[in-house]
Amino acid sequence: MAITDSPEIAGATSSGADNGGGAHRATLRRRLSVPPALGSDSSSPEAESAINDSRGERDGASLMRNSRGGAAESEERKRDMELRYGDEAEEEREGRVKEDGESSNAKGTDAMAAKFMFRAAAPAHRKNRESPLSSDAIFKQSHAGLFNLCVVVLVAVNSRLIIENLMKYGWLIKAGFWFSSTSLSDWPLLMCCLCLPVFALAAFLVEKLVKLNYIHEWVAVFLHVIITTTAILFPVVVILRCDSAVLSGVALMLFACIVWLKLVSYAHTNYDLRVLAKSQEKWEAVSRYWNLDYSYDVSFKSLVYFMVAPTLCYQPSYPRTSCIRKGWVVRQLIKLVIFTGFMGFIIEQYINPIVQNSQHPLKGNLLYAVERVLKLSVPNLYVWLCMFYCFFHLWLNILAELLCFGDREFYKDWWNAKTVEEYWRMWNMPVHKWMVRHIYCPSLQNGLPKTVAILIAFLVSAIFHELCVAVPCHIFKFWAFSGIMLQVPLVIVTNYLQDKFKNSMVGNMMFWCFFCIFGQPMCVLLYYHDLMNRKAGTR
Repeated sequence: MAITDSPEIAGATSSGADNGGGAHRATLRRRLSVPPALGSDSSSPEAESAINDSRGERDGASLMRNSRGGAAESEERKRDMELRYGDEAEEEREGRVKEDGESSNAKGTDAMAAKFMFRAAAPAHRKNRESPLSSDAIFKQSHAGLFNLCVVVLVAVNSRLIIENLMKYGWLIKAGFWFSSTSLSDWPLLMCCLCLPVFALAAFLVEKLVKLNYIHEWVAVFLHVIITTTAILFPVVVILRCDSAVLSGVALMLFACIVWLKLVSYAHTNYDLRVLAKSQEKWEAVSRYWNLDYSYDVSFKSLVYFMVAPTLCYQPSYPRTSCIRKGWVVRQLIKLVIFTGFMGFIIEQYINPIVQNSQHPLKGNLLYAVERVLKLSVPNLYVWLCMFYCFFHLWLNILAELLCFGDREFYKDWWNAKTVEEYWRMWNMPVHKWMVRHIYCPSLQNGLPKTVAILIAFLVSAIFHELCVAVPCHIFKFWAFSGIMLQVPLVIVTNYLQDKFKNSMVGNMMFWCFFCIFGQPMCVLLYYHDLMNRKAGTR
């Protein structure tokens, strides 16, 4: 028999349209909880058919009531939203209208201002401004265009001078500029150069004996003094006894000075490492601080690497690179050949004629001497810059690449030096590090004032400059020595000007003027005329 709706269900159903979704849910819960009528046989086919028919009718009626209830619910929610958020929506609409009005007003104002800019009454001056080259704004501007102009003018002027020189004097470079019969007769200098590594082997044997406790510490110091002194005096004697070419003598003396500096560093560093090795705590602290394998070990391999490495300061291990860039090395070698040839061209085509047509700068007409110095200053500056680029940048980097030497700070931006002191600290970093490590710091540790330590460093530098120039020229008038020692008062003057004016340009201009415009050309003229006078006297 069919199952009819109970009065509760009918009542809930009739009120579903008014009460919304909550009434529908209550109706469904009550409907699902109604049991079948008593006395019915749910297992008979007729009963099952009746139940299915009743269930289908009930589901259809429920769907219709749900659709009517959902529509009523959506209408009710819409009315609630309008009542609840009507004010806020109105305010939002008013704000949008206001913003649109302001935006349209701003656009209108911009359009009017843009049109007004092209009228005769438009203001041409609207705020305070500085001229780009004024003292307050010159360092805030980019001068890349002026730099490009200077490069273009420099190339144009020098091209004209080269053409004019070739038209006036012709090709002055001799066929035997690099190799000549005089150079081939300098075999004693070559043999002396090949003998210099023997002193490094002697220093290694001394360190080995000290490590094995075969000799005392003071005996090792005495032997190192003899070895280093002989290493520098032996080439001097060979050059003075042989009337060799000046260029060959300069090359040998430079090599001898490098060997001397390396041997001093090797002996001094090993002595200090032995002192540190006696204190295990200091030794471990040093190794942790530098993050290097800094153990004390007299190794022949480390000595050989140090003697050929582009450094003057010995240490058991160095920062290393992982590979050799063969293509990069080839490119640097090509640059080295090009700039070396350019340097030789300037020397033969410009410097030699200027020097040969000059007189001794300390004799004769003063104005003529000043004119010669100024005329010589420009090609001399080019040669000096080429020398710096070829040696400190190209050659040392090539050597470092072949040896996988990691620390390649061979120079700093010395061209921006504000004082002479900054220049000497930045232009030759291998020598500067050697001076600080083996002269300046030990002097301070022994109680000497800072000024005295700096003076000692300049004194050592002056001695080696004199040896590298005076010995090959066979002239001992201390021009190079005086030129280096005169840097000390220049250091004081440029430091004073830097502190007084607080301007980097003043010290930098003084450095360029005194060092490159007047100092080097004057030394070239002095040594050239003294050399010519010596050769004339020997003839």
